[in-house]
Amino acid sequence: MEDDALAAALELLHTLWRLHDERPGKPCTLARLSKQAGLPMSALRRQLLPLAEAGWVVLQLEEGGVAGTVALSVAGQELCRALH
Repeated sequence: MEDDALAAALELLHTLWRLHDERPGKPCTLARLSKQAGLPMSALRRQLLPLAEAGWVVLQLEEGGVAGTVALSVAGQELCRALH
């Protein structure tokens, strides 16, 4: 992963960790995460896919891939806990 991509992934994980603390056990809508992270939806989805492939987030996309939810996986929660 390039430095910029790594920094973006870590920032996104940080945002998800904060949202997880605010609403434990509840997934976040992509629209809410997009707003909280200050990212357009297309960029958000591109950044979430590698995190989902790594097993750090659980990404549920609705048909068409425009809407959906995301939550930290158990592994993602452990990673965020270790980073904080």
